Amino acid sequence: QVQLVESGGGLVQAGGSLRLSCAASGRTFSNYGMGWFRQAPGKEREFVAAITSGGNTNYASSVKGRFTISRDNAKNTMYLQMNSLKPEDTAVYYCATGRAAWITTAKGDYDYWGQGTQVTVSS
Repeated sequence: QVQLVESGGGLVQAGGSLRLSCAASGRTFSNYGMGWFRQAPGKEREFVAAITSGGNTNYASSVKGRFTISRDNAKNTMYLQMNSLKPEDTAVYYCATGRAAWITTAKGDYDYWGQGTQVTVSS
């Protein structure tokens, strides 16, 4: 079955950086779009960034210019480089696989999810 495992979360000071990884198995990874979402306490899970099977990307306006999504199809791994982190970036970050090669910002268009990794940004 499809499995997604996130790693790389942690505690960082405002202005710092973290790199999240999402290791995928059980699917031909390169055929599908992938995305990152996040959920802060008491809030809805929200779109962060996504990447098509061909490498085209889309970002939420709140992270554009600070976060970079990428993928290495040979390693079945997706990444999220997060720079200039702010306290409002604090959340559990989830990776997900799309239902097709393209991407959207809608949670319902993603069918498999990882367990999440906590990112905490202190002020």
